[in-house]
Amino acid sequence: MINKFKNFLTQIITRSNDRNIYAIGSSHLALMRHQYNNIKDLDELDYKIFSQGGEDGIIDYLLHSLKIKKPKFVEIGIGDYWESNTRFLFERTSCKGLVIDIIDNLEKKVMKNIRYWKGDLTVLNKEITPDNILDTLKKKNFNIGLDLFSIDIDGVDYWVLEKLENEFSKIVVVEYNPIFGDSSEISVPDIKGFKREKYHFSHLCFGASLKALINLLDKKGFIFLGTNLLRSNAFFVLKKFQNQFKLDLPEINNLNKHVDSNIRESRNKEGVLSYISGQNKFKQIENCEVVDLSTDSKKLLKLKDIS
Repeated sequence: MINKFKNFLTQIITRSNDRNIYAIGSSHLALMRHQYNNIKDLDELDYKIFSQGGEDGIIDYLLHSLKIKKPKFVEIGIGDYWESNTRFLFERTSCKGLVIDIIDNLEKKVMKNIRYWKGDLTVLNKEITPDNILDTLKKKNFNIGLDLFSIDIDGVDYWVLEKLENEFSKIVVVEYNPIFGDSSEISVPDIKGFKREKYHFSHLCFGASLKALINLLDKKGFIFLGTNLLRSNAFFVLKKFQNQFKLDLPEINNLNKHVDSNIRESRNKEGVLSYISGQNKFKQIENCEVVDLSTDSKKLLKLKDIS
């Protein structure tokens, strides 16, 4: 009885906090929209509501600039939807979306964190791979007409994106690994069931470099607009919409600013946070094998041997 009461009380407090966060966030974005025509850098838009970092503010700017009021979205890698790139969108616009992750009781956990009735949200408990991404989107009717596509699976993100059709969404948000630097074109190998904690105990060797993702999405019809302040997510829009933004576009050959990350999420061999910082993060994983994407041969090399 006591535990049930504690759980009930926790839910009441959480819902109240969420309402306050939502209200404050909505007010902030309403004020910011008056300044959108003057924005020159995505850093000015970074603002967290229900996202992990400042993605909420940036996404609102992109959608508003493209005059998209009810976005059709896909987000892969959401956890329990407590913190995600599309939660605020769903709450605010009652839109249509597909969210995917692979955790126990996913739908139940998602429903606990949002007002599920408020929009047309499909929750899918599934491990997304390069082999199943196209079929998954098609079966759920999210293979066409996408306004926003977000992926953060801490692993083979590059190889999943590689399988998608050209111009598969108007806006794309992709997690990248800033530890891989500003000039290397690399990704972890396309390993089935890839888990960052298994690939290296530090959890630091995952995903792809920013430059690799920029080059890949360039071929698929997208232009790179910038990153969030945490330097963990990159933002892209279709090239044909470039003129709808007044941003000063990043210099592709000078990405140092976008990999200057102070996130300290490394683990020791016991799985405990070790808070490694600076160049020590690269040093920790320098013997990890990654794929060199700068040539067609796509050789597997140690990270320290990538030029």
